[in-house]
Amino acid sequence: MTHQSPTYFERYSDEGKAMDNGYLKQIFDHLQDGIILMDQKRKIMVMNPSAEKMTGWKRGEKVPFCSYCQNRELEPGEERCYLLAKREIPYFLSAMPTYEGRYIDMEMSTAVIYENGEQNMQDVLLVLKDMTAKKKEEEVRISKQVLQKTLEAQENEHKRLARELHDGVGQSLYSVSVGIQAIQARLNEKGHFRVFMQEIVNELEKAIQDVKLYSLQLRPHSLDQLGLIPTIRHLVSSLNKAHQEVSITFSYSNVSGHFQPILEINLYRVIQEALHNALKYAKASLIEVILYKEDDLLTLLIQDNGIGFVRDQVQVGLGLKHMEERVDQMEGTLQIQSVPRKGTSIKVTVVGQGGRAE
Repeated sequence: MTHQSPTYFERYSDEGKAMDNGYLKQIFDHLQDGIILMDQKRKIMVMNPSAEKMTGWKRGEKVPFCSYCQNRELEPGEERCYLLAKREIPYFLSAMPTYEGRYIDMEMSTAVIYENGEQNMQDVLLVLKDMTAKKKEEEVRISKQVLQKTLEAQENEHKRLARELHDGVGQSLYSVSVGIQAIQARLNEKGHFRVFMQEIVNELEKAIQDVKLYSLQLRPHSLDQLGLIPTIRHLVSSLNKAHQEVSITFSYSNVSGHFQPILEINLYRVIQEALHNALKYAKASLIEVILYKEDDLLTLLIQDNGIGFVRDQVQVGLGLKHMEERVDQMEGTLQIQSVPRKGTSIKVTVVGQGGRAE
């Protein structure tokens, strides 16, 4: 009769009973990590539910070789399984094949918990940790960092272009306008030539105003020099002059001074985008911009009395996507509520950001 070697739990009957009936079994069954007890030939003797769910392997089967072990070069007589060859190691990262034939990125560690050199017996504890979720979290983190750096680079370029427009092109156009007006003042004749000169001056004035507007849209100087509140005031004032059929108001409470630069530019861009959309699509007579702070919560509210819309019936455009990206960079929340014929409300909340209270 072939003698079958006792398992670890049979060799330690008291512990085995405790595992079967007691507190240790609760831990064993509910651990998120996979726990496997295998012999020196990688045959699975015991495994917890997490290990079975993670891999699809069954008791009595052999633990398959990971992707690294399948292809690694071996020394003469060396065990192919890296974990068994190196005995106890803190952890080892590789991809393990499942019963479905796919591979899962896992963190593995081993510990020899029983060894009998005379009988060439060895029980090895194998701990498996699924790294898929952690890998996705890392990918999301890196993606957010890349987006943040991209937005920062974009804002720096906007800042440079705005300065060039204002200090370069804008000043040159202004100098040309002053020169033409000086020539015009010396002209005595009232004929077509004087009218033509006035038309040139008018076009130059329009070009100067356009340059100022483009500079403001790219990167307002006041944002860096004076802060968010004066910049929003200037934006609202400019839009009121350009869209006299709509009344745009701005109010704020319990905020003053400068916020963190990344917060200021992102809030400004959200306001800019929201006002642009409201002016273009809402057909509103009143648009309100409200900024206030309560305790550690900063809230931005942009609301109008326009025609509203049904979210499910409107295709999400780049404007909304850009607002979502900006709010995500501030680690805030974005809520959009709209009712047909009753207007739209956009609410942004940011927790734990700077800004001196009044």
